Amino acid sequence: MVYRRPRTAVLLGMLLLLTLPTLGSAQQTKVVLANPLCPQETVLFNPGNGEDIVLPSGYKVSVFAKGLNFPTGIAFLGNRQRFAVFVLESGHGLPSRCNDETAVSGGTFASTNPFTPDILVFDQGGHLIAGPLAKPTATGGGFQPHGPAIDIAFEHGTAGGRLFATDSNQATHGGGQNNSSRIVTVNLVSGQVTPFITNLPTGDHPSEQLAFKGEFIYWSQGSTTNSGVVGRDNNGGLNQQDIPCQDITLSNNVFDSGLGVKTSGYSPFGVQRPGATVRAFESAKHRGVCDGAILRARLHVAHPETTIQPFSWGYRNGYAIRFAPDDHALRGGLLVGEDGADERGARPSNNAPDALDLARQNPDGTPDYHGWPDRFGFLPSSQAMFNPIGGPGDDLCGPPVVPSFDPVACRAALAAAGDIPIRDVLKVPPQQITSPLAIEAPDSSFTGIDFVPDAFVSGPVQRGAALYSLEGDFGFSAANATAPAPEVGHEVKLINFSPPNAPLALKIMRFAHNTTFEQAFPDGLRGFNRPTNVRFGPDGCAYVVDYGAVRDFGQSDPESKFIVPGDGPLVQIPGTGVIWKICRR
Repeated sequence: MVYRRPRTAVLLGMLLLLTLPTLGSAQQTKVVLANPLCPQETVLFNPGNGEDIVLPSGYKVSVFAKGLNFPTGIAFLGNRQRFAVFVLESGHGLPSRCNDETAVSGGTFASTNPFTPDILVFDQGGHLIAGPLAKPTATGGGFQPHGPAIDIAFEHGTAGGRLFATDSNQATHGGGQNNSSRIVTVNLVSGQVTPFITNLPTGDHPSEQLAFKGEFIYWSQGSTTNSGVVGRDNNGGLNQQDIPCQDITLSNNVFDSGLGVKTSGYSPFGVQRPGATVRAFESAKHRGVCDGAILRARLHVAHPETTIQPFSWGYRNGYAIRFAPDDHALRGGLLVGEDGADERGARPSNNAPDALDLARQNPDGTPDYHGWPDRFGFLPSSQAMFNPIGGPGDDLCGPPVVPSFDPVACRAALAAAGDIPIRDVLKVPPQQITSPLAIEAPDSSFTGIDFVPDAFVSGPVQRGAALYSLEGDFGFSAANATAPAPEVGHEVKLINFSPPNAPLALKIMRFAHNTTFEQAFPDGLRGFNRPTNVRFGPDGCAYVVDYGAVRDFGQSDPESKFIVPGDGPLVQIPGTGVIWKICRR
């Protein structure tokens, strides 16, 4: 389904004078929406006003905007009395023939293409007043067409300044996306996109969320692989290898992708170099660039790419980032929500947890190190609990190695290849490992973190608390809980911290979740599908960005499996994105 949206160049002072029909009305509707390229892939879309979302007493939820195409980022401009809301629609971000932006009616550069990125602007009442901005065009000047774009943020927060964004050409239906990630600025009136830093790594994960502190812009730079090893799950092996932030020494292990192909960690597909030393930033386009890391660069220099330096590393995908307030127990540290490894590729794992980390650069200016790819949460990756159990995304268990997935044959192939237990990528860690503050359930998927303003404090929410969003799994493995225990994901959680100067303690609880603890679309619930961010607005309310419905492998929930064989692994459904608004009553 494709939506037509009005265009206007009116912005800032004029933004709130327009009163176009809202996408966020509370009207109760339950409709069937389909992927436009694979129309048999349908879902129930029924956000209502969040009646099936459970919240603590004293809080209420409403729909701020709906009918969006895969939103992932949100930013605010203004103050409590009057502000605008900028929403980033991310475009093609997940692998499937059904998500191919080049095959949409009107072509790649159609202004209504739901699989290319853009920015929409709403007033504080949820009325669409501008956009789409920065839509890709054949002549350039917009976002990259193949996506995804991940985040937007103003350098001075709600006070404005330049609007920064991250984008890439990561789309997984062909080669050419390596080093395509960028940080850009977006003109608020024309939508013109200006590159700020280009040639950043892109593979499994591109450049992602943004943060600002002092004279620096910070961003999460996800790993280019799932496990430190390029496999067939990385665009058939075409994606670039991971790039270390410090000199490392590889183990003697090589990892089997079948058909005679074996690969060392931090190496191109099929390249074996057991025991080799890999220098920091090897294969990067700029010195200081590495992945599985938090990077930073100076904001106010002519060539920011020459100032890039790693701030923290050793993350599989440290996606969600947010600085703590200076009067907080974390004292200005960077809180990182890390997404753990999946059961797929040349070095598959099961049950790898997601982690909540505190990133701090070492006193000597080197990045601290958090253990990936040989540490999952608090434990070595060789622990039996992480042994692969065999899944359709494992290199040895599907095409082109074998014609179709057979779980018994898959487990036998993994055992024969020496994948059980999981072998180390590195000979030794490059430095002492910094453990996480806490871990989350496997495949729960951190996507956003924000610290609560005082106006949001009530009941279980204490001063200095943070909310974090969990997108949920993509069906690569079985559910992370066994019924009747609730699955973790598709929800928002609350962390309360100890006061400053007291021994650090975290108290974590569910804050907002669906009644079924699952994503909404299989049952037509009026609730979350895939929360991909959470940010507090100038009004003191939490805005939860919901990517919308995605059909997946169905290993955790058979009702979410893609309908037609060959449409997978991850089918995006346009028009199912929502911005939820949670406020104190």
